[in-house]
Amino acid sequence: MRMKYVLLSSVVLLLSALGAAGYIFWRHPIDTLAWMHRRDLKNAGIQERMIATSFGQQAVWIGGNGPTVVLLHGAGDQAGAWNHLAPTLLPHYRVIALDLAGHGDSEPKKGPLPLGTIYGGLESVLNATNDGKPVTIVGNSLGGWMAMLYAYRNPSKVQRVIAVDGGPLKGERPDLVELPRTRAEAARLFDNILDPGTPRPPGFVLDDVVRESNTGPIGRMASLGAAAMGPYLLEGRLQEMKVPVDIVWGDADRLIPMSYAKRMEAQLPAARLTVLPRCGHAPQQECPITLTRTIVQLLNEPAPEPTEKKEESR
Repeated sequence: MRMKYVLLSSVVLLLSALGAAGYIFWRHPIDTLAWMHRRDLKNAGIQERMIATSFGQQAVWIGGNGPTVVLLHGAGDQAGAWNHLAPTLLPHYRVIALDLAGHGDSEPKKGPLPLGTIYGGLESVLNATNDGKPVTIVGNSLGGWMAMLYAYRNPSKVQRVIAVDGGPLKGERPDLVELPRTRAEAARLFDNILDPGTPRPPGFVLDDVVRESNTGPIGRMASLGAAAMGPYLLEGRLQEMKVPVDIVWGDADRLIPMSYAKRMEAQLPAARLTVLPRCGHAPQQECPITLTRTIVQLLNEPAPEPTEKKEESR
């Protein structure tokens, strides 16, 4: 009888814990998923470190040995976005996954979030973690933009860039950059980010997207206006890029469409475009297996070299 009571008590406690976890996920799905993805990094042997910079404490996940591969997430995301790719790279590379400034555990936590702070935090972290050898930088969306900007300004410190659905040119869909204010607007945003065959987030997730978009890093960046981003664009200067760039693009990305990727490829001296079928704007989350396989393959191949036509036009 006593054993039955103990078992029944255990079941009640388990159900209560599951119920509490379910409630937390329902109320804060984005934060819950971020926690789970960061736990994946930790379980793979990648440890979080805090690095003091003039832009505040910056959170960095570091693990593995070998040539350094830096992973930069997109706006509103955090280092856990690479929970599929990072562990795959560990056996052969030293992996550094950042929480960009104002994201994840990185400061500043409140107030407007200028691009200068995001870029400055990145530069400070890479200076602090530098092992004296050029790095490869993989960046998605905003991370791809920051990766190319860093490579442009510090060509001797970067071996190559892999830009995933992101770059330093003006966007082609200004009609899609407004922050969602309702569940319906958030749903339309995902229609433009995800492949048509990808399941759409449920309503409670869309509600959290609305909250996070307006009060989180994206809203803090947007509060400064589009003009504040101008100095960090490389319009008309990509032909000066000295670092080779692999451009990896989801063919279903309508937020930053394929024409943007081809425009970058045409301007860069050394570039190669790889298209991901049935993938949208954030392949590391929507089609992580495809993206991981693609990144590993590119890392095992020589970097793209300047084409004769581009060399002649310079």
